[in-house]
Amino acid sequence: MRVLTLGINGLLGSNVVTSALDQNHEVFGTYHTTVPSFDISMQQLDVTETDRVSEVVRSVDPDWVINCAAMTDVDGCERAPDRASEINAQPMEALSEACSNSSARLLHVSTDYVFGGGQTGPYDELATPDPRQVYGRSKLAGEQIVRKQAQDPLIARLSFVYGIHRHSKSLAGFPAWLMSALDENESVSLYTDQYVSPTRASQAASTFMELIDEGLSGVFHVACRSCVTPYEFGRKFCKQMSDDPAQMQQGSLDDSTNIATRPKNTCLDVGRVEEKLGREQPTLMSDIDNLVRELDE
Repeated sequence: MRVLTLGINGLLGSNVVTSALDQNHEVFGTYHTTVPSFDISMQQLDVTETDRVSEVVRSVDPDWVINCAAMTDVDGCERAPDRASEINAQPMEALSEACSNSSARLLHVSTDYVFGGGQTGPYDELATPDPRQVYGRSKLAGEQIVRKQAQDPLIARLSFVYGIHRHSKSLAGFPAWLMSALDENESVSLYTDQYVSPTRASQAASTFMELIDEGLSGVFHVACRSCVTPYEFGRKFCKQMSDDPAQMQQGSLDDSTNIATRPKNTCLDVGRVEEKLGREQPTLMSDIDNLVRELDE
């Protein structure tokens, strides 16, 4: 199978490349600026250049395109809403059309931030989106374009993505930020009133491959089975790494200085992906165990 991944310089994209290679697929990738150290066919691509998007898809002629290219800086999107739309939404029209013209299936990566956070329990795929910040609105707009214009697309919503960056071999996401702060003996305030279902990047990537192998379409929530606060996540991670969490303080979203609104609850119901693949998604603790093993490899 020929798999083209957009955005292979990112944490998720680097894991998708690794997972696709592990499955012996013929792998192609695009990067925005820095050339990553993968032994695959790669092209430079700015997804805002829609003619180039079409050209790349046409030249590769893939069976599947996996779109991991995105502007994910939530506060950065709030500062530059036009840029967020230019990256997260507008290119999806050209990408969807290019995939349809090449008879390629599209897997588009989205986010839990399409939800507003007012629900008390986990959100399933049928829940009504209600984004509260520019990032969530731009990603929802991208979803809507893909649903309307791509042929039988897959849309995977992820949450609080973290893991090992596969070409830099470094820890990335929330645990990396936490470890850096603790190593510098900084006091860390973590929210106790925000609830998320963290997604380990390599687990998401392998799930993508399973969904593709099954030829599935529609929206899927790809995250761990656990619904936790960042404070709980931090304590579990520190315990597993044998670090002293004494510098971790309980914080509140109400005291946040973030520019963009963070929803209080975007836990994802993963029942659909479990049912379709015939297995359970991991708990946060099992994901952390696997992450520690990945760090030791």
